[in-house]
Amino acid sequence: MSKHATVRRGAILSIIVTMMLTLVDFDVSGAEPALNYEFFKQRVEPVFLKKRVGHTRCYVCHSESTNAFRLEKIKPGSTFWTEEQSHRNFENVSALVAPGDPATSRLLLHPLAPEGGGDAFHSGGRQFATRSDPDWNMLARWVNGATLADERPR
Repeated sequence: MSKHATVRRGAILSIIVTMMLTLVDFDVSGAEPALNYEFFKQRVEPVFLKKRVGHTRCYVCHSESTNAFRLEKIKPGSTFWTEEQSHRNFENVSALVAPGDPATSRLLLHPLAPEGGGDAFHSGGRQFATRSDPDWNMLARWVNGATLADERPR
């Protein structure tokens, strides 16, 4: 290969890398992403209330539980948590994740089917058959530091 072709190939590769870095949120600091409360409240908490075919809603078991994943009880006559309750849910659930690492976060592994890489046992059944489940992905996005601003068209 000629010196000119090598330089041209290097320039093209540099342009491609630069373009790719502008398309992804690339964090060179190595710091774990922050868990966003508003994203949690608007996108994650509804997952805990959602009825899935063949399963009980997460809320039903985890509002009565004494284990690590405990959700606040929704007040009678309400359909969602109060602001104060959502903050407590956020604190409780945040302890069950490794920010930036959904693959090791207990919140995502415990209800995931073993065939999809989840835990061997979950008394509430397999809420998520695979990691491609949209609700599993919503939880993973939160663990990866997603914000509501990320969803706005640019």
